Amino acid sequence: MHRDFIYKLTNLVEANLANENFGPEELAREAGMSHSNLNRKLKSISNQNVSHFIREVRLKKAKDLLLNEDLNIAEIAYAVGFGSPTYFIRCFHEYFGVTPLEFKNQELVSKPEEQQVVTPLKKSNPKNYLIFLFIVLIVLIPASILITREISKSAIYEKSIAVLPFIYLSHEAEYKYQSDAMMDAILTNLSKIKDLRVVSRTSVEQYRESHKSAKDIGREQNVDYLLEGSVQHENNEVRLIVQLINTKTEDHIWSDIYDYTAEDVFSVQSEVAETVADELKAVITPEEKQLIQKVPTTNLTAYDFYLRGNDEYEQYFLSNNRDTVAMNKAWHHFQKTLELDSTFALAYTKLADIYWEKYYWKTYLSGNFLDSVIILTSKSIAFDSQCAEAYYLRSAGYVQLNKLTEANKDLDKAIKYNPNNWKAYWLRSYISVDLFHDYVGAISNRREAILRNHDSGLPSLLNNMGQLFIDMGFPESGKKYYLQALELTEDSTEYLKRLRNLEWTFGNSEKVYQLTKKIYKRDSARVPTFIAADCLIAGHEKEAAYYFEKLKKQKEKSGEIDLYNSKEFGLYLWQIGRKKEAEFCFNQQIKICEESIRLGRWNSIQKGAQFDLAEVYAFMGNKEKAYHYLDEVNKNNSFPLWWVTLFKNHPLLDPIRHEPRFQKILKDVEAKYQAEHERVRKWLVSQGML
Repeated sequence: MHRDFIYKLTNLVEANLANENFGPEELAREAGMSHSNLNRKLKSISNQNVSHFIREVRLKKAKDLLLNEDLNIAEIAYAVGFGSPTYFIRCFHEYFGVTPLEFKNQELVSKPEEQQVVTPLKKSNPKNYLIFLFIVLIVLIPASILITREISKSAIYEKSIAVLPFIYLSHEAEYKYQSDAMMDAILTNLSKIKDLRVVSRTSVEQYRESHKSAKDIGREQNVDYLLEGSVQHENNEVRLIVQLINTKTEDHIWSDIYDYTAEDVFSVQSEVAETVADELKAVITPEEKQLIQKVPTTNLTAYDFYLRGNDEYEQYFLSNNRDTVAMNKAWHHFQKTLELDSTFALAYTKLADIYWEKYYWKTYLSGNFLDSVIILTSKSIAFDSQCAEAYYLRSAGYVQLNKLTEANKDLDKAIKYNPNNWKAYWLRSYISVDLFHDYVGAISNRREAILRNHDSGLPSLLNNMGQLFIDMGFPESGKKYYLQALELTEDSTEYLKRLRNLEWTFGNSEKVYQLTKKIYKRDSARVPTFIAADCLIAGHEKEAAYYFEKLKKQKEKSGEIDLYNSKEFGLYLWQIGRKKEAEFCFNQQIKICEESIRLGRWNSIQKGAQFDLAEVYAFMGNKEKAYHYLDEVNKNNSFPLWWVTLFKNHPLLDPIRHEPRFQKILKDVEAKYQAEHERVRKWLVSQGML
């Protein structure tokens, strides 16, 4: 019976073989079934969805044509319904393990040679041979260029998509979180496919109540497709309606209705993602397919508590005031999840995330800093060795703990198992700068993060990209990114902060001071950490004193550790004759920096702690220790421009600034900056970014 059913479907596909638009909807209609029922029946018989079945029939027919017809690869691709020869080649290779050309050559080699009649060779005329060769080259070279161009066009075609928040149609508000969970799961599954670019959930949250057109959303998110959906919950049954839209034409490419119960939720999540990928002609590797189809838990009650926890967790991060009530509720739900299923990997990762949020600054200078984060993410990985979220968070923890080898290994796996996690590229960008001083790697990874993130954090990414350009001595290019961020936010205060950074990088202390004053005048609710030091370095001591006091109170209230301002405040106190108080501040800075170095904290990895110590010891007259720490800083293989400015201008270094040993170190720092500037310039030109 199953055999007859598959035979019937195969005949229907073969009858429409050359029609590239003959897809799941068309086959279901020809078979007299709904898409959902056809999908379920195929799954039960052959563990395939409809799209995969159609593609398999096309590829098997292509194999027959390669064996029996004298057609080129492109002709065969079009004959079996592939609109792109390049996509056909990739699908063929994925299914058979070899390219069509390799397959054809193998078959030719394996055929027994026919007996040939040997005829005497005529002596060829070398002149005729050269003429023939010349004609062949004239014909083949333009043809090869044309083929290469066509393949290149197809190869660089980007399949990009945004999954919009699903509309919840039921009156039972207590189940709304399940609608968000379905949308999130489909988005996460699509994100696991390297051949797709998928923007983050936070990027699309802004469209929850939006009436913008598909074309407008596509332009804002820089994507070619949108996936829209609605969820209706009634008793124990759920109806999911999804539709795929081309953002340029606003045409509906595909749509379907899925009726399911809680027991089917994981299969529906994976089925929708795989069908969407097929509609976009995205290649799914066997490993990606396995990741998409992986079931996180067999305990549906545990899964429900996890969804509730995740909903509260998202509410916490999306709220402007960071609602701790929501975070505590999330904590409770994740704990309950693990009581019901102690092997639920993602629940451990979420608990680790909450630990980070709650205890980062409280434990920064303690011996157990981030221990719980590492333990919980490691437990998550022990239960699921392909958990991208756990690898990313553990990598971030290892970076903070100066375990760079472990951090890079985890980050590689985070990107491998979710190549669309913008945070992973963002973290790699920071590692490139702060740990390896590699600005090419930093800019490249920051660009990848920007491509995948279009939420409220995009302006920050753009501003940081601008800073990277300025760090490397390209101020005009940096300003362009600042202006892009300004266009998105219309936040002129943040734009002024960025201009202040630019002037600071180039050592213009009076311009820095003027900009800082404008910034504080526009937003006096929170004192910028840099304002006191800016006033002091520009020679405005009285204003510096006022802001130091305000900063001190602000830090005490927030519980954050002031890693940098103690030495600046000490300098001010010294200049007005309060030397004992100044020494207390200097000693406090020494204590923070030495403890940071001992514990391997982030500011010591960047060599910021070492530079702060060099400044303090230079000012206090301990030249031996000052040069020791300057030598440590000089071990960096490259420097941004702002380091050069610090060496040249910071007043704490005045006592040793003109000494030959200091000048030698400064010369090294400048040379390393210039070398990196030139390396970055060449790369930017090659990428068309300069």
